[in-house]
Amino acid sequence: MKKNIFLIVILCMAAYSAHAQKPTYLEMLANQPKWVDSVFKKLNRREKIAQMFFVRAHTNLGQKYTDSVGLVIKKEQLGGVIFFQGGPVRQARATNAYQKVSRVPLIVANDGEWGLGMRLDSTISFPYQMTLGAIQNKDLIYRMGQEVAKDFKRMGMQMNLAPDADINNNPKNPVINYRSFGENKYNVATKTGAYMKGMQDGGLLTTLKHFPGHGDTDVDSHYDLPQLTFTAARLDSLEMYPFRELIKQGASGVMIAHMNIPSLDNTPNLPSTLSKPIVTGILKQRLGFKGLIISDAMDMKGVVKYFKNGEADLLGIIAGNDILELSENSDRAITLV
Repeated sequence: MKKNIFLIVILCMAAYSAHAQKPTYLEMLANQPKWVDSVFKKLNRREKIAQMFFVRAHTNLGQKYTDSVGLVIKKEQLGGVIFFQGGPVRQARATNAYQKVSRVPLIVANDGEWGLGMRLDSTISFPYQMTLGAIQNKDLIYRMGQEVAKDFKRMGMQMNLAPDADINNNPKNPVINYRSFGENKYNVATKTGAYMKGMQDGGLLTTLKHFPGHGDTDVDSHYDLPQLTFTAARLDSLEMYPFRELIKQGASGVMIAHMNIPSLDNTPNLPSTLSKPIVTGILKQRLGFKGLIISDAMDMKGVVKYFKNGEADLLGIIAGNDILELSENSDRAITLV
C-alpha cells in the first residue's frame, strides 16, 4: 500500500495549501505529516485504492450533472476531481460541496496550460506555450507561472495538469502544436522549467506531459492509439530530454501519454500508460523520478480502444501510475485492484 500512503501525503498537502512558505513537494514527501498515518489507517482497503482515482467534473452542464459527480465522490470516496469547462463561481461552489462529502481532502485539479481561461469563462488566459517559446526573457514565464498558481489557489485547486514538455517536431501533429514551447529541445526544457518552477514556487503541484514525448505523432490519442516507431536511442536523446532535465530540477509530477512504442515495449497495442517497462523501468528507475505519476485521461480512445471496463486501470497501476484520471468505470476498476 505504499502508493496509497504516497497519495495520502499529497492529500494532506492539499488540505494545507493556503498557508504560505510551505516546504517543497519532495521535502514534504521526506517529512510526512504525522497525521498522514492516522488518516490512512482509518480507511478500509477499498477506500485506500480509491484515493488513486480522479473523477471528471464540469460546471457548465447544469446542477443535475454537478450533483451526480458529488454522488460518485461520496459513494466511491475518490482521491481527486479534475474540473473542465465551466465558470469560476460555479466551480468554487462545486468544490466546496465535493470536499464536504469526502472523508479525505480531495486534490482539486484543472487542465490549465495557459491558465484558468483554458477551461473557465470570465477568467484570465495567458499566451499559448508556442508564443512563449519565442520570447527571450524566461523570467517572464516564471512570473506567469506564479500568477497561474495564485489563480488556481484562489479557486481551491492544488494541481495544474501542465506544463506541456513535448517537443513540437512534427507539423502534422493534430494535438500538441501550439501547446508546445517549440521544436528545439533545449528551448523547450528551459521554458518549460521556468513555467514549472513559477507554479511550484507558488505552491502548486505541476505535471510535465506527455511522457515520453507526444510531439512527433500525427495521430491524436484522444481518438486512436498513436505509434512511435523511433529507436530507443532517438527517444532518449530527443523526446525525453526535457523530462530528464526537469526531473533533475524537482518536477512534482509527470503525466504518461497513451502511445504504443515498440522500441521501449514491444507488447502489441499496449499504450505507454500501461507499460511497466516505460513507467517504472524508464521513468522511475532510469530517470530516477520520485514524484507523482499520473496517467493521461483513461477515457481516451488511445487506451480504451484495446482495454475496456476497468481493465486498463488495473494495468495502469501495475505499470506504476500513482493517479488514474477519468476512468471509464472507476467502480469496477477499484474492485479489480
